[in-house]
Amino acid sequence: MIDSQLRTSGINAHFVLRRMLAVPREDFVPAHARGVAYMDRGIRLDNGGWLPAPVVQGKLLEEARPSGGEHAIVIDAGSGYMAELLRPLVGELTVLSPEEAVTGSAGEGEALLLVIDGAVEHIPGPLADRLAEGARIATGLVENGITRIAVGRKTAGGVALLPVYDTGIPQLHAFDRPKTWTF
Repeated sequence: MIDSQLRTSGINAHFVLRRMLAVPREDFVPAHARGVAYMDRGIRLDNGGWLPAPVVQGKLLEEARPSGGEHAIVIDAGSGYMAELLRPLVGELTVLSPEEAVTGSAGEGEALLLVIDGAVEHIPGPLADRLAEGARIATGLVENGITRIAVGRKTAGGVALLPVYDTGIPQLHAFDRPKTWTF
């Protein structure tokens, strides 16, 4: 995985490679998928969620640039893998399901880092409210049906995201924009 997927995709940050070597992916997939835990595509979880491909999670972690003592939030689709990768790299870690992220309101304005382990159409207000001003964001982003790794910040109370890396990422539908009809 390290040499054939991550390095060949330009993921070379030592902290990412160390964490991905230390945390066995097979411990975070259903028993029937343990033999393919390192394949270069997403793995369907028993709860209906997905464990994204190693390159997606490596790139998200690299773009997140955790800095030790900060409070981070991970939005986890059910595997727990990204949270385990990030846990020793930050001071405090809050793990939320997608549903908790879009509806919850506890812990407002404290996190300096948000990592979403999947692709979203937008960052909803209740989740943005949990972030401190200037907080960094690493997520998958869905635009016109195309998924990309995106980075961003919370500034002036809003969230701005910039796509940086095209790749297939499982979509977290809890973050879909409401469908409306317009001319």
